[in-house]
Amino acid sequence: MSEPQNEHQSAIKTPKQLLVAVAGFFLVVVIGIILLVQYATTEKLTGAGSDSQSGEAVTNRIRPVADIDYTFKDASGPKQLQAGDAVYTTVCAACHGSGAAGSPKLADAGAWGPRIAQGYPTLLQHAVEGIRAMPAKGGNPDLDEVEVARAVVYMANQSGAKFKEPEVKPAATDAAGAEPAAAK
Repeated sequence: MSEPQNEHQSAIKTPKQLLVAVAGFFLVVVIGIILLVQYATTEKLTGAGSDSQSGEAVTNRIRPVADIDYTFKDASGPKQLQAGDAVYTTVCAACHGSGAAGSPKLADAGAWGPRIAQGYPTLLQHAVEGIRAMPAKGGNPDLDEVEVARAVVYMANQSGAKFKEPEVKPAATDAAGAEPAAAK
């Protein structure tokens, strides 16, 4: 037989009490949600002490983008030719710095030796027209042939060659040279 003090008894004894308890539970949950939504939407939450949306803060965030030193180029003016080391750094170093796709690394005399032995004109032709995995002008069609030549001389001389810096021919200023600019 069971003892009365060990029996489990519920506070809900009738179906009516069960219905009231379930309805009360849902009512408490709904009121809790309403209060939570009201708390979250009554104030503009920007963070403690934050003025991140003020006009001055927005201006400060976008200012570095607007203040970048852009160099505007006059398309009708003479082209400023880059030095060999500058062309190497911006175009050639991507492959010739790491030896990607079988390209000879800068200052690797063993890899450059057979290429230097072919002569400067052959090296320049390969650089301008492209060879195997290397695209023409290193993949930058905006480079002038003199810039490519300077880069070739720079890389070859770093690897033991004694090539001379290419000479820049002065641009022709006759009427025939000015005609294509006027035709644009």
